[in-house]
Amino acid sequence: MYCHYVANLQTFESKEDGPVKPPILRAAKRHRRRRHGMKGQELVEFTLNFLPFLIMIIVSLDTAWAIFVQSTMQQAVRMAVRQGVTLTTTSQNPDGSLIITTNLTDTVKGLVQQHAVGLLNGAKGKSYIKVNYFDRLNPSTDVSGLATGNNGGNIMQVSVRGYPMSPLIALFFSWKGSPDKRPMSVSVYSADAIEPMGLSVTPPIGPAP
Repeated sequence: MYCHYVANLQTFESKEDGPVKPPILRAAKRHRRRRHGMKGQELVEFTLNFLPFLIMIIVSLDTAWAIFVQSTMQQAVRMAVRQGVTLTTTSQNPDGSLIITTNLTDTVKGLVQQHAVGLLNGAKGKSYIKVNYFDRLNPSTDVSGLATGNNGGNIMQVSVRGYPMSPLIALFFSWKGSPDKRPMSVSVYSADAIEPMGLSVTPPIGPAP
């Protein structure tokens, strides 16, 4: 028996067994099959790892959005009440114009909108803003309906109530159910005592809350 190795490494010639593939080609073929199997395995592993990672990104984005809206609203009412308790009919802007051109309540609501970075724009945004006044001697008594409700010493409470914060990405709780796009209700409050001031410079309370 003799073997003649062909120069192009394609076959072995054998008198008894006929042409056979050389070992190096058989090994290469097994290696190719193994590589194809590994590619399929990598695809499955990527899919199984990507889905939880995508869910983590969605949850992180919506959580960050909720924190941003909540903190922005809280800062807006805090800044508005801080300025509102010191306003008089003679209070002026840096350019010399009067701050209060209508009444105290509408002015304070406008201050909230200014600090809300666009979240409370327009009449619809303003409808979520409430300005309440409470008696200085009995803080549980709401005097918002009285013309003297904003007298010095009384408590001004500025709030945003029931603001509908829509999620950035709809939530999926199951493969069969429809996505949940319901907004989350956001409410924030801030209060402070109105600075004592003379009746001659006390602004009209306006329609409250």
